[in-house]
Amino acid sequence: MAQDGGWQTDATERLGIELPIVAAPMGGGPSTPALVAAVSEAGGLGSLAGGYLPPERLRADIHAVREATSKPFAVNLFAPTPVEPSVEEVDRALVALEPYRLQLELPPRPTAGGPWAEDFDAQVAVLIEERVPVVSFTFGLLPAAAVAALHDVGSLLMGTATTVEEAVNLVSSGSDLVCAQGSEAGAHRGTFLDAAEQSLVGTLALVPQVCDAISVPVIAAGGIMDGRGVAAVLGLGAGAAALGTAFLRCPEAGTSAPHRRALAAATETSTALTTQITGRMARGIENRLMRDLRDVPVPPYPVMHTLTADLRRRAAERDEPDLMALWCGQGVRMATETPAAELVRRLADDAAATIAHLAKLAGR
Repeated sequence: MAQDGGWQTDATERLGIELPIVAAPMGGGPSTPALVAAVSEAGGLGSLAGGYLPPERLRADIHAVREATSKPFAVNLFAPTPVEPSVEEVDRALVALEPYRLQLELPPRPTAGGPWAEDFDAQVAVLIEERVPVVSFTFGLLPAAAVAALHDVGSLLMGTATTVEEAVNLVSSGSDLVCAQGSEAGAHRGTFLDAAEQSLVGTLALVPQVCDAISVPVIAAGGIMDGRGVAAVLGLGAGAAALGTAFLRCPEAGTSAPHRRALAAATETSTALTTQITGRMARGIENRLMRDLRDVPVPPYPVMHTLTADLRRRAAERDEPDLMALWCGQGVRMATETPAAELVRRLADDAAATIAHLAKLAGR
């Protein structure tokens, strides 16, 4: 915990950071190199969302982070999930999406036959060549060859778990840290063993059970928005807190203007879970696209994600939030327009004040 003005937890020591604050990777634009560097420079761990980036862009963004900070940072990738959708599955989804494409003046019913995701092996090769300090990942386990190669160049590995069983599997497969993602978290669920509907465990319940089950540092995620939340998960046994939604309104974030306005107007009851926009369960502000697709059969992730990508991108450009993916967590009401470095320092200071208050209550 806080020691002589600094912080000492198993996670801060392992990661080589000063504060128990991790900025969660937020794909699709929010996690810019500027945001990553600002968080790391302030003493936390910034995270670059690399899963959707082609290798050359991934390398360029890593270089941009390093130009702005010499502190540790993370790059996040998606564990490969090979899929082979049928022609019928893809065509059915395209038919359902056609009205929105026409509304946004996109070419109707494009031919879509993959590839459905970026080249994972090529992405990993970039991380190996760049000797990235921390590689976080979600949606499953990394291939053994990738684990060995990344460890060989000194990278720490941090996988995402939504259940205790997933956390145990991650450690067995080589994870040096585990991010325990509670159901309050925004964007995609990291579930990979059981059905997502059966793995919606809240942060308060998940974190202590994961901490009891594994011996590596645990990073808690899901619904954490201020120093009180950071202190709470440290009290549950986590070594640091990961926050995503809290950073979405920072000026350094690449969050689009319509997404920012939606965040500013949202409350704790504004979000819902959906698998329809990308084929994988995710939490975001409920909108027309989410509601309209609710009963439409869609192909699995990352196929549906790819089929809706240009639609969601055009909707952002045309300021039509009802046709976007407005990812965020249940703590969205607490997000503020605060510079990232100031937010990191405030989180740490408020967490320390909360812990001191609790110690006073206990008569310490």
